Amino acid sequence: MKRIAVVGGRGFVGGELLRLLVHHPGVEVTAVTSDTNAGRAVETAHPPLRGSGLRYSRRADLEPVDLVFLAGVHGSTAEIVDEVAALAPKIVDLTADFRIRDAALMERYYGWSRDGAHAEAFVRGLPELHRKQIVDASRVAVPGCMATSAILSLAPLASRGLLRDVQVDARTGSSGSGASSGDANSHALRSGVMRVFAPFDHRHEAEVSEALRVDVSMTVTATPQVRGVQTLAKVAVGEVGERELLAMYREDYGAEPFVRLVNSPRGTYRYPDPKVLLGSNFCDVGVVADNRGRALVMGSLDNLVKGAAGGAVQCMNLMLGLPETCGLTFPGLHPV
Repeated sequence: MKRIAVVGGRGFVGGELLRLLVHHPGVEVTAVTSDTNAGRAVETAHPPLRGSGLRYSRRADLEPVDLVFLAGVHGSTAEIVDEVAALAPKIVDLTADFRIRDAALMERYYGWSRDGAHAEAFVRGLPELHRKQIVDASRVAVPGCMATSAILSLAPLASRGLLRDVQVDARTGSSGSGASSGDANSHALRSGVMRVFAPFDHRHEAEVSEALRVDVSMTVTATPQVRGVQTLAKVAVGEVGERELLAMYREDYGAEPFVRLVNSPRGTYRYPDPKVLLGSNFCDVGVVADNRGRALVMGSLDNLVKGAAGGAVQCMNLMLGLPETCGLTFPGLHPV
């Protein structure tokens, strides 16, 4: 049984991590830190964990473990990574601190100057594209939720040189802003909205551009849902038809446990829709093409699972030599 600690277990992502880990057959959660909540039961912040027996402790009281998840606020990992590395040989980071390797991109999108040596040590936490590197890694940085959806949905085209100047339309539920978001995310101001809050230069745009090695522009819209991400990208594919495009996706993702190609000729959910993915670690992708050389590429996921905690646990499984799907096979809820 591997010993696991979660640093920053008070927020939505920390709670989702714990939901997955407390029932995981291969690990034991030995510590959950929150300096502001130290001594309190974890269930005070995360009611579904009633009966787990977990209590918050201070980070200073951490003892050696096999792997640490870092789920604090963005900017916190860079400050504590060396301290944590002394206690755990493997680290999975869910903050934005080391998602981007290029220092100029990090400076442009976050305004942060960062230690390049630390950035080089982190592997991008997308098993579908970087499985071999993750297996051997000691440090992994999990991508953002919208970035995960966009990267996975566009990667088959990027690897074949079919992407040029991509425009991504991303929609996200309120939990993507975190448990401590501002007034704009309150129910009174979020309910019923379709609010464009990032017309250009959203931070996840940098991750997508770097991962796919193409110029990407992303627009982000807030939707009334609590969970869920959907990304849509229009791509010029020339004479490549829909049947050929679908064959590319089947070739790349046919054996992937958590990426499903969704393109149905009938039914209510013909294309990727986050509503049917809530609570699951799946990313559904789809592609359709018209007769004018254009394709629409779609991706959907639960931002707290495949877009954060579930993707992190998937990486943990690989890093610790456990079955990749261990603890992650829940199919999602419907209807909700």
